Amino acid sequence: MKIQRCKGMRDMSPAEMTVFHLVEEICRDCFLKWGYQEVRTPTIEYLHLFTSAGTLTPGMLGKVYSFLDWDGWSGERVVLRPDGTIPVARLYTEKMQEQGLARLFYAANMFTFEENGEKTRERWQCGAELIGAGSAVADAELLALSSEILQKLGLKGVELRLSHAGLIKALLEKIGLSPEEQHKLFDSILDGDADALARVSRESPELGGTLLSLLKLKGKSPGFLRNQLALLRQTAPEICAPLEDFLKTVAVLDELGIKYQINIASGTGFEYYTGIIFQYFTGREKIGGGGRYDALIPSMGGGNAPASGFALYLDRLMTLVKPASFILTSPLKVLVKALSPDAVKEAFNAAAGLRKAGFIAELDLDGRPADWTLEVKSGGALTLVNKAESVKSKIENINAAVALLEAPGAG
Repeated sequence: MKIQRCKGMRDMSPAEMTVFHLVEEICRDCFLKWGYQEVRTPTIEYLHLFTSAGTLTPGMLGKVYSFLDWDGWSGERVVLRPDGTIPVARLYTEKMQEQGLARLFYAANMFTFEENGEKTRERWQCGAELIGAGSAVADAELLALSSEILQKLGLKGVELRLSHAGLIKALLEKIGLSPEEQHKLFDSILDGDADALARVSRESPELGGTLLSLLKLKGKSPGFLRNQLALLRQTAPEICAPLEDFLKTVAVLDELGIKYQINIASGTGFEYYTGIIFQYFTGREKIGGGGRYDALIPSMGGGNAPASGFALYLDRLMTLVKPASFILTSPLKVLVKALSPDAVKEAFNAAAGLRKAGFIAELDLDGRPADWTLEVKSGGALTLVNKAESVKSKIENINAAVALLEAPGAG
């Protein structure tokens, strides 16, 4: 009986790892050039990290892998990391809050329980968190950075959708629902029920045509938002503050030439979001997203530290990126073959010399052919074989082999 991998978890073949690292390296390169520093958090965290501050929606909490930490004798319930932002916020609160502004990034796998295991339960993502800045410029920085990464990956037809958690909350309050009903409906929207707000608003006499138009608004219409802001100052002043905040970020995006679609009712995301929410789509597939979460770090005892962040979904990007469009260079590979048992030590030494010079050096274990083979005899005699040219060159030492391999046309 073959033992199979756990349902919903994934293996990555060498070919998939090549694409994985291609995507990851482009993310890392962009993060580092924008001044972000890499962090790594544990795969297992305490469950109360995700419940005490109301950081995940009930729908998300119902899908976490949770178990008791008996081995640690703590008896604490722990979870496999379901989200990347909350652990980074915990890390900042524990060790970094003295530094104030922090630009952090990570590449990590997340775990979400699906009952039948047919869907992926393990997801990889690259994310960035900008902690200690609460301005529209900070939001725009993350949007510009994420857009740059997607452009460098060569993706076409990417759509950026914008919403605003504060605006959704203000609209829910305006509808006249109880605090419990508002909270439940907000969670439904964040869990992906884009029509939830519109359904309730149609039944509410509190909402006039102006607000309904705001809910239905889709498209690149900052001018319309500005007109609505002027109208709402008198009729719904409580909505003006988040709308003004939304417009500030949109204005910076306009200055930067970043294209977007405004869709207020599509606020899918996390319960900790407080401000702008953004999502990237190619067709109907979501490939990333993020938002502002100014209340998360204060709720963890980390002081007044506004923050925002985003994550790009590596698994989905790997299916969209075309590796052939990138110039992938890897060191020349040489098979090192000991021609007799007493030449094994010399073969190991020759392989080490090739690796030191920057080549990939594999020891010959199964006699398979190779483009380049370095044959090693007892006493250290070396022969470099170029299979493509059918040329054998006897050489004196490993430096001579390196010189031949580095000659023009060798690779």
